[in-house]
Amino acid sequence: MGSPAVQARSGRDSSWQAGVAAAERGRWDEAERAFQRVLRTEPRASEVWLALSRARLHLGRAEAAAADARRALELQPSVLGGLQLAACLGRLHRHAELAQALQPLAERLPPSADLLSALGGALLLADRPQEALQPLIRANTMRIDDALSHYRLGLVLKRLGAEAQAAICFRTALAVDRERAVAPLVLPLLVHSAQQSCDWSELDSDAAALLALVERGGVADAGQVSPFTLLPLASTRAQQRRAGELSLAHQLRGLRPVLPPPGRRREGRVRVGYLSNDLHDHATAALIVGLLEHHDRERFEVFVYDHGPGGAGALRRRVLAACEHIVDVGSMDDAAAARRMRADGLDIGIDLKGHTKGSRMAVFAQRPAPVQLSFLGYPASTGADFLDYVIGDTVVTPLAHAADYSECIAQMPHSYQPNDDRRVLPPAPSRAALGLPEEATVLCCFNQSYKITPELVSLWARILGELPGAVLWLLAWNPDGQRRLQAELEARGVAPGRVVFAARLPVEQHLARLRCADLFLDTWPCNAHTTASEALWAAVPVLTVPGETFASRVAASLVAACGLPELACADAEAYVRSAVELGRSPERLQALRRHLDEQRPLLPLFDTQRYTRDFEALLLRMHERRLQGLAPAALPAA
Repeated sequence: MGSPAVQARSGRDSSWQAGVAAAERGRWDEAERAFQRVLRTEPRASEVWLALSRARLHLGRAEAAAADARRALELQPSVLGGLQLAACLGRLHRHAELAQALQPLAERLPPSADLLSALGGALLLADRPQEALQPLIRANTMRIDDALSHYRLGLVLKRLGAEAQAAICFRTALAVDRERAVAPLVLPLLVHSAQQSCDWSELDSDAAALLALVERGGVADAGQVSPFTLLPLASTRAQQRRAGELSLAHQLRGLRPVLPPPGRRREGRVRVGYLSNDLHDHATAALIVGLLEHHDRERFEVFVYDHGPGGAGALRRRVLAACEHIVDVGSMDDAAAARRMRADGLDIGIDLKGHTKGSRMAVFAQRPAPVQLSFLGYPASTGADFLDYVIGDTVVTPLAHAADYSECIAQMPHSYQPNDDRRVLPPAPSRAALGLPEEATVLCCFNQSYKITPELVSLWARILGELPGAVLWLLAWNPDGQRRLQAELEARGVAPGRVVFAARLPVEQHLARLRCADLFLDTWPCNAHTTASEALWAAVPVLTVPGETFASRVAASLVAACGLPELACADAEAYVRSAVELGRSPERLQALRRHLDEQRPLLPLFDTQRYTRDFEALLLRMHERRLQGLAPAALPAA
């Protein structure tokens, strides 16, 4: 029998080997126990703390894994330790904390492309893109074949508005990506950058590759594709749902639900909780604030779970004043946020984000509320089996489309979109002040450039060709897009003087200038959404062509809720024909504008109190099914 020291070393080696073997087989519970045994005798072994951190991260215990990685770094600063901490804090969305930890580490250790790339990524996600530039440029210089660094540098440039340069980085990442590891990340960004900068030279091939990846790929690759990228493409509802399912399977890998099934319901009002990070000067807050203010407090108790940037703007102050309970979950991980919702006794949980920036769908994956639904923020199926319903209407979500939604369709009687009847409507400035001809017919489109397609530009050129006294008024979203869009219109015979670009303005000033337009020309397959309701509020008719997806049917829903269903055209030819006919008939345009102006308080789209009662009635139908022990089911418009 050997000495105690020899026996300890032997035990250490056997436990270490057992842990490594378990990790290689993906048996992370066993690996965790084995590494813990090693640490009882060797508590200062940094490599074991790192191994324990990896095991716990695979088990979905990111908080404990981050603490283990920090302990490893205290014992032995290393690149591997920094990268492991990055994996842990990234999972917890604590990007500012990660940047703070990695900066001194990158300064202390010999230069490492991997560490600099991770630091740049953390700074970007902490909303410090300018600071992220230097470490990412250094990482790219050190290892020019590192696809991930090129990808991250592209993200930074895109955030800084340099769409063309970002596209070069994304294209380079794709070229050096021998293992196709970043292709699922890069393809959506190449597509989006091309759309934003109106550089359509390779858009068709990139979009086809992206849709093929979604169709044929699995969780490991296609699961990294942002489902939102599909909405402005010629994608189907089924493809959009599949993208959502794959993305969630990728995001939620290793998730261990921490909550038991809901217990017996508390007595009292129906408790409704909204989760979002957009409750500030954002389109979601602008649309929903009136609904929050009009909730029936005798029947509903309203909670808001906020993980956004905060602020002190007038819109945010209204949102905060409208809710009984404001819970800041920004510093909580997903499991903690879900536990808080469960502790609050929610009856209905409402996700306002879907697959948009800053989404926290992993919170609802824990099933904190017995009834959960997708509302407003994401115009497609999320693909989430933990969201019971999607709020739609008879136009955006006909029941015939139900097979392409993971959620049960719940239809509002008019439009799905809430609006704020307290929204201001300042007087219009002069056309001259906006650079518009006083006597022209002003056709406008204030959609972002990523929604504009080559086909639409051709249609607009045809309309302008038929209306020599008309001008096209577009949003100047970014310099690259503006320059290329101007060139595309010129190539189709539109003189430069007939296209006017408008700078981005605060909402009140934008609403005022909208009144100088005569007709809004919508885009598809991704319509104007909030932008369309702003135009209608300003009494500007919106001409649209509904497609087959939620995102392509929104404007048709909005004009129908304004009593103007005829503005939803059957196809592109009807769109051109209607625009030309209206442009040649100032009296008809004036009649449409007068209808929107004079009937505004009575139109279902802008009757916030009526909308709220209809919305609450729909929530109560969901709640009653739950109380009766019935499974979620489609809820047709009442």
